[in-house]
Amino acid sequence: MKLAVAELNSFYGQAHILFDVGLEVGAGEVVALLGRNGAGKSTTFRSIVGLVAQRSGRIVFEGEDVSARPTHAIVRAGLGYVPEERRIFTELTVDENLEVGRQPPRRNAPHWTPDKLFTLFPNLGEMRRRNGGHMSGGEQQMLTIARTLMGNPSLILLDEPSEGLSPKIVEQMANAILTMKREGVSILVSEQNLHFARLISDRAYIIERGRVRFSGSIAELDARPDIRDSFLAV
Repeated sequence: MKLAVAELNSFYGQAHILFDVGLEVGAGEVVALLGRNGAGKSTTFRSIVGLVAQRSGRIVFEGEDVSARPTHAIVRAGLGYVPEERRIFTELTVDENLEVGRQPPRRNAPHWTPDKLFTLFPNLGEMRRRNGGHMSGGEQQMLTIARTLMGNPSLILLDEPSEGLSPKIVEQMANAILTMKREGVSILVSEQNLHFARLISDRAYIIERGRVRFSGSIAELDARPDIRDSFLAV
C-alpha cells in the first residue's frame, strides 16, 4: 500500500473539519476523492502533507508513519502535492519553474526529466522560455504538475486538477494522468467532476461535511444513483 490514512481528524481553530477520515491508495492506482465544494477534500490533502497544524490520526506512506513529520520531510520522502491554487513562480520561465522542483531519482518511483515532461505536456515544450505569469490557467496547471513530477514522487496528490479548465485541456489532463499511472505513479485526485473521475480513476471515496460517505469502485458508484444524488448532485 502506497498511502494509508486512518482516523484522521483535523481542526481550524475551534472548527472540527475532518471526522475520522480513512482512505488508501495502492501501488499504481488512481483514486478519486469526490465531494462538493467545502466537503473537506482540500483539508484532507493539506492534512496528509502536514500543512494543517491541528490534526490527529495515522498517515502511513511507503510503509512509514509520517503523521508527525514536517511537510518538507514528507515531500522529500516522495509524496508530491499539487494544490488547487497552483502556486507557480510567475516571474520564472517554464524551464526555471521545473528546475525549482528537481530532486534526485528514487529507486521506487519513475524518473522525470524536462524532455520527458514536455512529451507528457506538449504545450509546455512550446513555451519553455515563457514566464509563468504569461500562461493560461490550463498551462499553469500543467506546469504545476510537471514541477511536482520533477521531484520524482512515487505518489502525487492532485487537488481539483480539472477545475476551471476548458474541455480540451480537461481531456489533455485526463490523458496525462493516465500516462503518469502507466509510468508507475500512484495518484490521489480530489474532484467535483464525476465525469472526469470516471475517465481516470480505479476507485473512489466520497466525502461530505468532513466524513467519508462512500468507498468503492467507479462501477459500484455508478450502480448507486442514490449515493451520487445525495452527495454529489449540485
